[in-house]
Amino acid sequence: MDYLIAVGLEVVSGIASLVLISIGLAVVFGMMKVINLAHGEFLMMGGYATITAANAGVNIWVSILLIAPLVVGLIGLIVERFVIRRLYGRVIDTMLATWGLSLLFIGLATTVFGNTTAGISSPLGPVNIGHVGVSAYKFFIVAVALAVIVALYSLFKLSRFGLVARATMQNAAMSSALGVEPPRVYAATFAIGSALAGLAGGVLAPITGVVPSLGAAFVAKAFITVIGGGSTVLVGTLSASGIFATVNQLASFATTPVIGEVALLGSAIILLRLLPHGITGRFFKGRI
Repeated sequence: MDYLIAVGLEVVSGIASLVLISIGLAVVFGMMKVINLAHGEFLMMGGYATITAANAGVNIWVSILLIAPLVVGLIGLIVERFVIRRLYGRVIDTMLATWGLSLLFIGLATTVFGNTTAGISSPLGPVNIGHVGVSAYKFFIVAVALAVIVALYSLFKLSRFGLVARATMQNAAMSSALGVEPPRVYAATFAIGSALAGLAGGVLAPITGVVPSLGAAFVAKAFITVIGGGSTVLVGTLSASGIFATVNQLASFATTPVIGEVALLGSAIILLRLLPHGITGRFFKGRI
């Protein structure tokens, strides 16, 4: 029984991790239809921001929850202003530009931090569930993922900004005629997506370590999850993360982590074969 509880916690924390990795990309792609191939590098920069701040003496919780999203959100705001804003509606050009940015960020990180793994110790130790020891940090990952989902739901569903943002994404010309400034809405939305990627990097830094090429390990999972979830940001990300992370974790427990990754990819292929428009293209229509 203790073992089953431990396995269940691993599955739940895997779902939470995949939600954190994917939700920033889901916001940018689902609301702005921008394919950001530098999403993994934003996550990587969040990890480096956390490690740098923690090594400089900043409280580790402040580094993870505040410094990482603020730094990466500011970088995202600059990227939107000087690169993305000029390419709206040009999908291929946006993909090429963000791919170039990903290479730039990898090169800059390698120059500044080197090509070795940087890391910080997990701020929480192990806890025992019966006779099985698990990391208490996994509970923190789950708590952060839940807080992010609640915060985004409140922002996009219950706030005036959310109403304006959704209206602008649906019909920018009409929103502009009503006094809304679409460029500001786009900039804020892209900055939010970037900050969420930075937060994910900060949260994962103590358990994964950070190298300049870290983004490549996560960006494929993020895209698979967002595409599998469909156009609905929150419900799509949650449902796809639940399916893919459960398959990944159970297959990893039964075999090896490599087989777990293969199982995740296989489940994504099957899901998209059955639901070409993603989960929310068939179910949960009209949800956020």
